[in-house]
Amino acid sequence: MILPDLVIAPSPKGGRGVFTTVNISAGTIIEISPVLVLSKQERLIVEQTLLYNYIFEWGKSRKKAALGLGCLSLYNHDYDANADYTMDFKNALMTITTVKKINKGDEIFINYNAHPNDMTKIWFDAK
Repeated sequence: MILPDLVIAPSPKGGRGVFTTVNISAGTIIEISPVLVLSKQERLIVEQTLLYNYIFEWGKSRKKAALGLGCLSLYNHDYDANADYTMDFKNALMTITTVKKINKGDEIFINYNAHPNDMTKIWFDAK
């Protein structure tokens, strides 16, 4: 399930991002999508490729990885995210939910630290 009002477009942050064409209120589920789960060994291989920037740590031990289908792997990072994600390990699904109102035309951001306001530096800011 993906809201029909989401579009992929060039992002001011670089590359592409997910944007909304309508106002979306806080607490709205905007996407529930499957993921392709990679084993620990497959993750090590994928981390040597361009896909490294598009996978999520996966599983309780966080040693596996998941590649999101739908728009999942295209949401950009922000330390003050306007959306959050949850992982359903059993069913290999991820859900994106807004945590604040998002206005028409705005980019939808998640925090790659898995919490909308976590300020811990992520890999591409830590250098």
